[in-house]
Amino acid sequence: MDIQNNIKLIVLAGPTAVGKTEFAIEIAKRLDGEIVNCDSMQIYKHMDIGSAKPTKEERREVPHHLVDFINPTEEFSVAKYQKYARECIFDINRRGKVPILSGGTGLYIDSVIYDMDFSNKPVGGIFNKRREELYRIAEEEGNEALHAKLAELSSKRAGEIHPNNIKKVVRAIEILESGENPGDFEGLKNRKYKDFDAKLFCLNRDREELYDRINRRVDILMDQGLESEIRDLLDMGISADDISMKGIGYKEMLSYMIGECDLDTAVELIKRNSRRFAKRQLTWFKKYDDMTWINLSHQSFEEAIEIVRERYGE
Repeated sequence: MDIQNNIKLIVLAGPTAVGKTEFAIEIAKRLDGEIVNCDSMQIYKHMDIGSAKPTKEERREVPHHLVDFINPTEEFSVAKYQKYARECIFDINRRGKVPILSGGTGLYIDSVIYDMDFSNKPVGGIFNKRREELYRIAEEEGNEALHAKLAELSSKRAGEIHPNNIKKVVRAIEILESGENPGDFEGLKNRKYKDFDAKLFCLNRDREELYDRINRRVDILMDQGLESEIRDLLDMGISADDISMKGIGYKEMLSYMIGECDLDTAVELIKRNSRRFAKRQLTWFKKYDDMTWINLSHQSFEEAIEIVRERYGE
């Protein structure tokens, strides 16, 4: 592949429900760009409502890559995402378009813009240390929080395991904490991927507004037929144990469908877990020294677009 150095790449990050999809599409229209999905749930086929994918109409307006990419029964790693996302970016640039990486999965962003090597795998046996505590973290703080702890120990290993594969994440943390394998997270920010000139932007809103948008989005997803979507997935042979079904929205509704809670409780759990996830996303994005923050509660859509255009160099 004819790799071109210093490809200018727009990275649009932000918490769930902040408005990334609409903003990314508008930026792509203004700059003649194409969007590379950076959301770990939107890669799955048939999981449209729960992952809040861009609509088919929106995808006709602007090309989207790595959406509806794999079957829900397939395992997918950050290492695979890195490979496919970079290939998309090179291809978009080669055709004279502007690549726009858009989404809220922080480790996916890291895998693209930093020189993260997933080729070395740690070895070791099974360790029971901290297992109960680690499972409690996943239960109380969410799968992404536990996965972030793994990334702090080894970005290589984190890149090989999907955040929803709790059993593998726990085992990897146990092995790494045993001292068998050194961490490699320190200094990552100083190892940017040589072929990209990434311009990072994080969309945000005031907390009250963001949480209100999250709550309203969940209500909309329910109205759009989230329960029916999950029943269709089960009818297709997709198991409740598949990694794809561990995502927020799907796991809570599955609990309702097997009688563990009533519908109102499931909906409230989706809202609560989504708010907690948004908080963890913002914590992740604050680690970037060169991130330009855009608060859509205080800056108009046009002002925000102009900020991106200016930093990109248009």
